[in-house]
Amino acid sequence: MARSDLLINLVKAGTQGDQSLFRRTVEAVIAEERGKNHTVLADRLADAASSVRQNGHSKHQPTLFPISNGIANDLYFETTPQRSLEDLVLPKATRDVCLELIEEQHRHSLLRSYSLEPRNRILLAGDPGNGKTSLAEAIAHALMVPLVVVRYDGLIASYLGETASRLNKLFEYVRTRSCVLFFDEFDTIGKERGDVHETGEIKRVVSSLLLQIDALPSHVVVVTATNHPELLDRAVWRRFQLRLELPRPTIRDVEAYFASVEARLKFSLEISPKVLADRLQGASYSELEDFVSDISRRYVLSLPDANIKKIVQQRLVQWQDRFDAKRTS
Repeated sequence: MARSDLLINLVKAGTQGDQSLFRRTVEAVIAEERGKNHTVLADRLADAASSVRQNGHSKHQPTLFPISNGIANDLYFETTPQRSLEDLVLPKATRDVCLELIEEQHRHSLLRSYSLEPRNRILLAGDPGNGKTSLAEAIAHALMVPLVVVRYDGLIASYLGETASRLNKLFEYVRTRSCVLFFDEFDTIGKERGDVHETGEIKRVVSSLLLQIDALPSHVVVVTATNHPELLDRAVWRRFQLRLELPRPTIRDVEAYFASVEARLKFSLEISPKVLADRLQGASYSELEDFVSDISRRYVLSLPDANIKKIVQQRLVQWQDRFDAKRTS
């Protein structure tokens, strides 16, 4: 059975003729039923809401819940998150803010009983490889919802107006699902509309995107990531309640990363996290993950006579050469 606050809102929407409240409430009911794996009921509710227009009860109103078609599958891919917040090394302020958002989402019923909504829009900025995608996955993991990653190859079209139409399909799909909707490289479609080098099509896409973000219900958590925040339209920034910078890891961060890795691995690296941090100074989190994966592969392939200390030392030499080449290029 739907929560009491949703039932009350449905009655209010019906007695007051409030279409906006009706839509938000029904979307929340459908998302809640999907979260309980009541997919048949959720689909029937969406179909019933979509049939309002066809039955003539809302003749001059747009269809509230257009039924998504197969095209939507080309616009996203959906994954079950595996990485948790405990797996990430984050600045304390960033971790605290994310934990607050997660608490708000988990306790949404209490907030709504006071006519408040949980925050659901996050903008992440920072250099490549420093954890933006990982943080989006960890938030989805903490909320126990799927991670829906936008596919730009399916979203961005060459024909005038088609990209905005596909954006509409994408947002209509996610509206009735509790999920984390993730836009990587958000500057691809969130560009500054005042840029004289951009076409009118890009400006229309940005306008459509902003309207869609504004209309999303709070059970859809939107996480966007960009390596170039300076390219984003100024109006984009205002849409996000949380704007977080993910910096490159410091030596202390790298040391904490290796300490957490050793706790998860089935073997010891036999070189202290402090020494590893000193030797790998300047690496991104993505590069550190690749380094650990490289060691793990060598270790497994060397069993049963694996010398882990020798393997780590050899990998350090190779990776330091790689870092030196990157710095001089």
